[in-house]
Amino acid sequence: MADQAIADTDEGLDIEAVPRKGGLSGKKLVLFVAVPVLLLLIGGGAAAYFMGLFGGGTEEPAVEESAAKEPSGPAVFYDLPDMLVNLNTGTRRASFLKISVALEVTSEKDTAALQQVQPRIVDSFQVYLRELRIEDLSGSAGLQRLREELLLRVNAAAHPVEIRDVLFKQMLVQ
Repeated sequence: MADQAIADTDEGLDIEAVPRKGGLSGKKLVLFVAVPVLLLLIGGGAAAYFMGLFGGGTEEPAVEESAAKEPSGPAVFYDLPDMLVNLNTGTRRASFLKISVALEVTSEKDTAALQQVQPRIVDSFQVYLRELRIEDLSGSAGLQRLREELLLRVNAAAHPVEIRDVLFKQMLVQ
């Protein structure tokens, strides 16, 4: 009897009329398949553009900048006199900095112009160096900041002359 009851219920149902469960509807298909694929395409295109795969020309200015920084002729150096300054410690104990600096200039004729403005350059360096603390000079980052500051000051003091770099010949902190 039980078999006949099951058979009766199977015959009365229309299998095609029952909605299917577990499948992807149209909204779910768009949400879980189409949107991620679209985002991947957009993200990949943006990454390729910024990496320069589309020939955006980002490499050309970098080459021009590096070519502009390369010296066009032999290096010419101008030695400044040794400087001895007391550092700003904030305490009664004195700390001193002895420094020897060479300046890299663009041509030999610039050394004569630097000779004329040397007192201005030394004064600018002395004023800046006296305000430094020992902590300011620690590590390679401190020395790089010192180099950049001295380069800014020497270019301002010797304005028509272009100074390429400030080179430390000797530095002693005591």
